[in-house]
Amino acid sequence: MKKKSMMRTASGGFDRQAWTTVVIWLTLVSVALIFLAPLVYLVAASVKTMEDFHRYSFFPPIDRMTLSNFASLFSQMDFGRFLLNSLFVTCTTVTLQLLMASLGGYALACYRFRGQQGLMLLLLVSMMIPAPVMLAPLYELLFHLRLIDTHAGLIVPGLVNVLGVFLFRQAMLNIPMDLVHAGRVDGAGEFGIYWHVALPVVRPTIGAFTLIAFMGSWNSFLWPQVVLQSNELFTLPIALNQLVGLYNDDYGALMAGTLLAVLPVVLLFFLLQREFISGLTEGAVKG
Repeated sequence: MKKKSMMRTASGGFDRQAWTTVVIWLTLVSVALIFLAPLVYLVAASVKTMEDFHRYSFFPPIDRMTLSNFASLFSQMDFGRFLLNSLFVTCTTVTLQLLMASLGGYALACYRFRGQQGLMLLLLVSMMIPAPVMLAPLYELLFHLRLIDTHAGLIVPGLVNVLGVFLFRQAMLNIPMDLVHAGRVDGAGEFGIYWHVALPVVRPTIGAFTLIAFMGSWNSFLWPQVVLQSNELFTLPIALNQLVGLYNDDYGALMAGTLLAVLPVVLLFFLLQREFISGLTEGAVKG
């Protein structure tokens, strides 16, 4: 009877597992298309003329596609300067946040001290404070430090990322303490143990946090808008916002600039997607 049932399935009968797999794949593809639709529209809008923005939902006919929006973008602004500004601020911020978050996570995971649980609770509670609430006190502090209208004013307030500290702490809880003790017995300093023992173990978390921090700094708009005043210091989000005026809106150039600004994030995601997925799940079963 078992052999007949298997033959019936192989000959075209109902296979519940196969149909379940098909439904799952169709659902995932549908959801992926929904999330990709804005990116497809962005690409389509970057090659449209102003007349075609309200005539075609997505791509216009091939003979009506144009690259004039990119030429208009580079003629209206110093795109290269703004790109370098964004790269400098973002790379510096991500590097310093990685250092601070990993050091904080290492201390919370590998040391035992009085008030440790209270400190963890304080960190978690601080994540619930909305960022706009801190704009006024941070601006006053930077004003007294004379960091207004400087790139340092963008970088310094974000040196410590609480989410990063929590992610690294969770990942470093998986480090066998025997390795840490062995390093101390061999004469390694605490920073040497952190650098040569802890960091290699949490490599996926480094990749995941790098992507999260990069996206947060690269796409930041509100804080740079508050701090920066000189045009030559603007980052890409602020510079692109200048294309939307009171009487004239160059949507074609805006879409072209937005597409170019999205490319670094997309490329970084493809480079770090494996670390991003494994890094977010690392330490999820150990608290």
